[in-house]
Amino acid sequence: MSSPPTVIRTAAWAVLAFATGVGVVGLIARSRQEDGAEAAMSAVLAVTVGWAYIGSGLVASRYGRTRIGMLLVFIGFAWFATYLAYSNDSFWFTLGTALEDIYLIGVMYLILVFPRGSLSGRADRVLMAATVVLGTVVELAWLVLADSGELVCDGCPENVLQIVRDDDWARRILEFQRSAALAASLLAAAVIVRRIRRASSPQRRALAPVLWTGGALCAALGVTIVNDVTGEPLGPAPNFMRGLVFAAVPVAILASLLQQRLARGAVAQLMVELDAGVDLRTALSQALGDPSLTLGYWRPATRTYVDAAGQPFDPVADDPGQATTAVRRHGQPVAILRHDVSLQDDRDLIDSACAAAGMALENERLRADLEARLTELRASRERLVRATESERTRIERDLHDGAQQRLVAVAMAIASAESDLNRDPAAAGTALDDARNGLIRAMDELRTLSQGIRPAVLVERGLGPALTDLANRSTVPATVDLRLSAAVPAEIETAAYFVASEAITNTAKHARAGKLTLTAETHGDILRLHVVDDGCGGADLRHGSGLRGLTDRVEAFGGTLSIHSPSGAGTSLTVELPCG
Repeated sequence: MSSPPTVIRTAAWAVLAFATGVGVVGLIARSRQEDGAEAAMSAVLAVTVGWAYIGSGLVASRYGRTRIGMLLVFIGFAWFATYLAYSNDSFWFTLGTALEDIYLIGVMYLILVFPRGSLSGRADRVLMAATVVLGTVVELAWLVLADSGELVCDGCPENVLQIVRDDDWARRILEFQRSAALAASLLAAAVIVRRIRRASSPQRRALAPVLWTGGALCAALGVTIVNDVTGEPLGPAPNFMRGLVFAAVPVAILASLLQQRLARGAVAQLMVELDAGVDLRTALSQALGDPSLTLGYWRPATRTYVDAAGQPFDPVADDPGQATTAVRRHGQPVAILRHDVSLQDDRDLIDSACAAAGMALENERLRADLEARLTELRASRERLVRATESERTRIERDLHDGAQQRLVAVAMAIASAESDLNRDPAAAGTALDDARNGLIRAMDELRTLSQGIRPAVLVERGLGPALTDLANRSTVPATVDLRLSAAVPAEIETAAYFVASEAITNTAKHARAGKLTLTAETHGDILRLHVVDDGCGGADLRHGSGLRGLTDRVEAFGGTLSIHSPSGAGTSLTVELPCG
């Protein structure tokens, strides 16, 4: 409902428009330029067009399109101003003649900027600039040279702007103005046709009524100019037809605005369709009238968007004909809509549709998040299986090539000692020494091998000393901050140890860091590991098998791994593992 001040302003504009229209009718009735049926036709045309623009503008303003509405009101009063040329007074006659093209400037601007409210290309700007120059500078140029009785009409009042009379130059300027206006009309028609052809379906629905009437107006204006230049072989009919087409422009704009308001009624149908189980994307696409609409759903864990199948969704619209709208509930991101750019002109429709579908979007976001988790889980399991098989193969190879060969050599040395024991005791002693040394080397190799499975320092002394040992062995100066107040299960200790080891190794290999900080702390049932360096940054979880392997290891225990690594600003890796 409109506020009282708004109603009062609207009423004041309406009263002023009515009074102006009545004044124009009176001016035409008293004019010596026309009489009889011709004057009556001019009076009807004057109030029909003027009131159509002003009334349409007031209606558009009342329903929130204030800029377009006030432009329509301006055009209506500019149209009325042209009828000052019917005055029998020289001053008002000259003023009306000087202002006779101002309404055309307004109409050209209206057609070019609707519905976005701004010029959108070089052709639009050139066309608008040419219209302004023709309607102001050129108009005044011929008036300062023209005699009203010679170039305007027989019996017209004196032209008060005439400085020097030069009918030849005045006629040449007037002919140039008409020719240039004809060219501008053809260019405007071409621009309108191009906009219609290039428009998407939603744009075409929004623009078609205005663009078609605008094109018809350009055509009617061209016919009028040709009729004037050729001595009016068609009489006043082209002028009257141009006026009727001109009056259709505000009606077309109101029809377009009404179409947008009716589209918002589709929001109610959206609720019905969602209750009936219609696919969310399909329902939103129908409500917004955009078959190209796509949806992405927010994943808080990765701070990225995914589609309904859980696959990555790029929130950036690369196509200039597309735009994006983020959907939030309770201040938190839920989804993002990629849609036709023309819908940006009707934010109320998008906001209403998103609000109506808010719960469905939230539910779909949860489902998409689950799909993404399942996809990641399947991929993680596959990687873990491959990693396990690779590790088993490595251990098998190391055992075969190392400890197994040592033990075979020990067995052979013992056999040799046994055969030489009675015959050559010295040789038997040497063989036993070789066996003893082989056993020692085999034990060392087995110890080294087991270190990669579960380090001895971790088994014997626990997570804190093991992390300190890692930091001490780091090639990058490291600071350790330990706040481990609760017991941590052995498998979680192992996972945390290897995550810290890999993070320190990555820092040494890739970060070009001068120092790093390793923090481990327990909060209730959560073990939090934090590794920060001052290196070059640029680490990305989506690239690199090392980080991907760490993520798999952490997620296998129901934990989370996040990384913040802006280029040139160091890397911060945070791991949370359940240890209850």
